[in-house]
Amino acid sequence: MTALFLDSPLMTVFFVVAFGAIVGVIPFGPLRLGAAGALFVGLAVGNAVPEIAESMGMIKSLGLALFVYTVGLSAGQTFFADLVRQSKLMFASAGVLILGAVMAIVGGKILDFDPDFSVGIFAGAVTNTPALAAATSATGNQVPAVGYSLAYPMGVIFGIIFVSLVVTRNWPGKNDTQSLAGKQLSAVTANVERKVELRHVPGWHEERVRMSYLRRGDDQRVVSPGEVLLPGDRVVIVGLPTDVDITVSAVGSEVDEHLADDRSIVGFRSFVVSSKELAGRSIASLNLAAHFGAMITRVHRGDLELLAADDLRLELGDRISVVYPRDEESGIEDYFGNSQRKISEVDAIGMGVGLVIGLLLGLVEISLPGGITFSLGASAGPLLVGMILGYLHRTGPLVWQLPLSANLTIRQLGLLLFLAAVGIASGPAFVKTAFTAQGIQGGLLGALIAIVVVGMTGLAGKVLGLSAQRTAGAMAGILGQPAILAFASSKVNDERIESGYAALFALGMIVKILLVSFILLF
Repeated sequence: MTALFLDSPLMTVFFVVAFGAIVGVIPFGPLRLGAAGALFVGLAVGNAVPEIAESMGMIKSLGLALFVYTVGLSAGQTFFADLVRQSKLMFASAGVLILGAVMAIVGGKILDFDPDFSVGIFAGAVTNTPALAAATSATGNQVPAVGYSLAYPMGVIFGIIFVSLVVTRNWPGKNDTQSLAGKQLSAVTANVERKVELRHVPGWHEERVRMSYLRRGDDQRVVSPGEVLLPGDRVVIVGLPTDVDITVSAVGSEVDEHLADDRSIVGFRSFVVSSKELAGRSIASLNLAAHFGAMITRVHRGDLELLAADDLRLELGDRISVVYPRDEESGIEDYFGNSQRKISEVDAIGMGVGLVIGLLLGLVEISLPGGITFSLGASAGPLLVGMILGYLHRTGPLVWQLPLSANLTIRQLGLLLFLAAVGIASGPAFVKTAFTAQGIQGGLLGALIAIVVVGMTGLAGKVLGLSAQRTAGAMAGILGQPAILAFASSKVNDERIESGYAALFALGMIVKILLVSFILLF
């Protein structure tokens, strides 16, 4: 078996992926490791076949780059929208990491560790490979790597445990936005009892509701943006139930008849956005009312059902609900593309160029006082570029955003490759030192640092009035650990988890690298 592993490193990686998935579904009390199972199976295989560790570098970098780039694409739009809201959390996270560095220094002194070993423990406890690279460059030896290999599993294990205690909580996030996940829109037909301009209807100007069908006498059509509602009109109002109730009360009263049931004159159906020309376009810029006399009421994106606000930008793969004159149906279908096959294809040009830019950014060396140099590497570089491109959606003919299904598939593949390769590469060093007195002490110190860093980040999120889900994402982001993000996302479907992760990942990585030189001073 050992010879077989050595002959085919790629086969070994997928062996670890497969058996890691089996370990990941085994319950350990209330905890399941999920994708992190590949890490621990990899540690065992790497120890059994230590010679294979040298061939894991490319696979590890490939998996990490794919994972963080797709996370960046997905989180970019919400990250920049929530930047002000998350600024206090970002400052608090820097303070938490400084505390972790102080613990590494003090703990190392108490246990009589060499600073080179202590700095490796810090890098491992916060699961940061670029920090390890900076430490190795500064010390000129492999001692930091030994400390890293001992503390890294502790960071993953305690990160997963602490996040599992937080992510399903429902404490009041008074300073956070509500999650869009799980919110179901409702559509109600109302009888208009007073004359009112559409722009004066409560919820319309704020884009909390949309109106679609309008019946006036025997005429039924799509509501136009500048409509004046008259007594006796009947309209369909779409939005969250509480907002719909407020709007219905303002214009009249709800009726049992639902105008959308009659589609003989005005049609209503969903279309798939597969035309690349529409990627990144806002709802308002489509101007469907002028071109087709139509209106978009909802956008289905993955498991999210979104009200079609004017500034909402479309992504490839979105399913949009449109109300339209029946004779315009074929034109609207051609306009949006409506092809499932096209959205299953990855735009190789956009993805390739985006990753090249991210990896080039990761190669740029940054110099610090004391002769320490570091680069963002295959993690922070693609993440930062992915976030920016995800926010932009497209640049001219280049579409950066991936269809959601393709994004999730590539992300999962990248995560599994990364964790399997990291486990295989770390196995020999981990087992060699893990069961010595120094190894046990180093592992315990790493565990303590991880507990304080993750726990204090969770406390900061709660004190700052953020939701448990955004806080859980921040706890994963402060460690910069893909396995913990994947674990949190598997527990709760909430877009705030990714936003919290993205907010702290890049900042945390830079702060950790800067703290390397600080720890080595002692």
